[in-house]
Amino acid sequence: MRIDVELYRRRVRLDGRIPLSLSAIDIDPEDSRRALVFLHGFGGNARQWIYQLTHFSERDRAVALDLRGHGDSDRPEGPYDVGTLVDDLEAAFEALDLPSRFVLIGHSFGGALAVEYALRHPQKVERLVLIAAAGEFPLAWHLKTALRLPVAALNLVYPFMRRTLQAPPRVLKRFHREALSVWRGWDRFATLEPPTLVIRGFRDRVFARPFFEKVAQAIPLGEDVNVGASGHMVMLERRDAVNRAIERFLGAGRASTWRQERLDRKLVRDRPWLASYDHGVPFTIAVPPIRVDELLSSGARRFPSRPAIYFHGLRMTYRRLESEANRFARALIDAGVQPGERVLLLLPNLPQLPVCFFGTMRAGAVAAFATPLSEPDELLRQVRDSGATVLVTLSQHSDLAASALRESGLRRVILTSVWDYLPWGKALAFRLRARGRMDPPRPLPNGFLLLSRLLYARSGRPIETPGDPGGLAVLQYTGGTTAVPKGVMLSHRNLVANALQTRHWLPDIREGGEVLLSVVPFSHIYGLMTAMIVPVTMAGAMVILPTFVTEEVLRAVRRYRPTLFPGVPTMYTAINDFAGVRRYGVGSIRACISGAAPLPVEVQEAFERMTHGRLVEGYGLTEASPVTHANPINGLRKVGSIGVPMPSTEAKVVDLATGRDLPPGKIGELAVRGPQVMLGYWNHPKSTKEAMARGGWLLTGDLARQDADGYFQIIARKKEMILAGRYQVYPRDVEEVLYEHPKVREAAVVGVTASRLPLQRVKAYVVLRKGEEASETELIALCKRRLESYAVPWRIEFVQDLPKSFVGKVLRRVLIERSEAEIPSPPTRRTAGSGPRTRRSA
Repeated sequence: MRIDVELYRRRVRLDGRIPLSLSAIDIDPEDSRRALVFLHGFGGNARQWIYQLTHFSERDRAVALDLRGHGDSDRPEGPYDVGTLVDDLEAAFEALDLPSRFVLIGHSFGGALAVEYALRHPQKVERLVLIAAAGEFPLAWHLKTALRLPVAALNLVYPFMRRTLQAPPRVLKRFHREALSVWRGWDRFATLEPPTLVIRGFRDRVFARPFFEKVAQAIPLGEDVNVGASGHMVMLERRDAVNRAIERFLGAGRASTWRQERLDRKLVRDRPWLASYDHGVPFTIAVPPIRVDELLSSGARRFPSRPAIYFHGLRMTYRRLESEANRFARALIDAGVQPGERVLLLLPNLPQLPVCFFGTMRAGAVAAFATPLSEPDELLRQVRDSGATVLVTLSQHSDLAASALRESGLRRVILTSVWDYLPWGKALAFRLRARGRMDPPRPLPNGFLLLSRLLYARSGRPIETPGDPGGLAVLQYTGGTTAVPKGVMLSHRNLVANALQTRHWLPDIREGGEVLLSVVPFSHIYGLMTAMIVPVTMAGAMVILPTFVTEEVLRAVRRYRPTLFPGVPTMYTAINDFAGVRRYGVGSIRACISGAAPLPVEVQEAFERMTHGRLVEGYGLTEASPVTHANPINGLRKVGSIGVPMPSTEAKVVDLATGRDLPPGKIGELAVRGPQVMLGYWNHPKSTKEAMARGGWLLTGDLARQDADGYFQIIARKKEMILAGRYQVYPRDVEEVLYEHPKVREAAVVGVTASRLPLQRVKAYVVLRKGEEASETELIALCKRRLESYAVPWRIEFVQDLPKSFVGKVLRRVLIERSEAEIPSPPTRRTAGSGPRTRRSA
């Protein structure tokens, strides 16, 4: 998979007589085996190593430098002699904190510099690789003639040659005069100590054949590899052959299958799930030291004209999305928002939310999210708890915003309207239908601003703001399914890591070519990550829908042909049950990851039969940004399993009482560790201490078990486990049995305390399919056939709907509160009102 190497670019400051900075691409994955350093040649740059950086950074640290005067490095007037260039390398390698020994790889004149460095520091160069290198570098006559022209003349033609030459004419002339034309390597080759590999092509037209064909012969024990038909840029033209040659030389070898090739016995013994990774999915990822908004800059730089957002006829490109984010960042800074201050985003899925989110990141502020479905008291609590100074919300929430402005530390309220980004015709029609109900108050109260005016009055040009990649980026409140929501502190590094982990889990993705259905709420961490940040990471187009209405979603599918659909089980269930669903062209959907709640097997199978795509269950939690596990998209998936840990993620099951690791097959608490794990809980140091175990392990609060292959199964939340006497009952076990009944659409199981008994009873809430009827007796009979007696529900209540969070997760605490303590009684036929049966109403 191609990665955007620009995400890993950093400045390396050299403190010499004339201080300057070199630009380096430095990709350092977790547990890297060795370091490989790549040097380009005359007129080149670090990006010429794109294929080698992508390939070797899966397991090795890969560093590519822009030499002085080239690429993104500083361009001093001089000097450019070989000694100075090697001095630069010494200082840069020290600043990069390279290991004591590393592999040095040079192309063309970069090979000459690699030779000189290896002669100065033979103890540091583990191995040396020279690609299209020569013993001397006499240029072709037409290039020599061009370099004799005055700089002013060369400047006139340089704009047409920037794709070929990555240094300005004044640098090229001096580099040629002081280094390229005077270096002679034949005698230097003879004194090389490190093992050396020479790679060349058959049709190198830059130098005469003797100048590069005899290099290997001049090096003691030099190894010569001819990769066949290729010009001077061998590492680009024959990249796979070059990579294989380097691997063989480094001792990596090539095994008969990709699995044998990649698996390390000790690694797989410790992490058995690695054997199940899809081909192309790395074991670890290198997390670049960047802020979240730099992912957007990457997409805008690589695919400026590609659509970033589709929204009811709007087509917003990546160039425009970044421009709008820059405008919002300037608006925040002009409003006095300081780095680290919280900006509370209270918005449904609208184009405004990505604009405000990435703009907040760019301003150096912290984004806090609240759901539009929050109760006013809960919203006010979160405003106070977060210490937010700015609230961004819809105009129809202006009364609520005014209350928050009076009763908290808010300084500004920024209002926006649903129609702000709609095409003018649709915006006009929407406003006419709304009849003023959604207009902002007039005149605007003190402290209120309009988003549209703020953006219009500011520049969309790039804006540079200081920011720590390890610093706080998002304050995300937990779902509150079992307790009062707590603020989870997620850093830029957490979010960037999880975005890349999830992105790498989809190895067949087309950069800049995917379309994602973004209907999972952005204000929930699962939606924020999978429906907003991950699409931006791959420069995909987001089809944004404010709410999940099945027919509207299917119309969007027919119009925009999405290829990826992150969702929750209730969404897939609704699509499965929609009459005439196939006529909407759902076959465009290739892959889906289901999260936020357990995925019933029946729902998964029905959706895959309909779309011919892959729907896999994953797992995550707000405290882990959120994704930690998923089933392989193309490989082995196990029914009822959340899959295996993502790249750079460790997981284990620990004993509830002792905290000790448990072997496969035993049930305990799931613990995870990785770069996506939170900084802690906001204003809750005690809760942070309880959740974070020694060694950086996060205790998830979920009961789970691991099998011998490293697949994990969630049994229940610790707080949801039902203690039926001396037995433990896990809700999902009972729910899966109920889902086997063809008339059951949804089911939720809770533990209810009996009024005259000191134990819990199993109670099930069931929603029937539209137009179906069933009795409590027949469902209990099914459970008796499939479950142990202590796990059989003593009561089944038929309901029209289950209470859910705004992301579709069942609120079990509401069901428990709704249930009064009851004494076990014989099962009866239950109805929604009266009569012997219940029917799911239309």
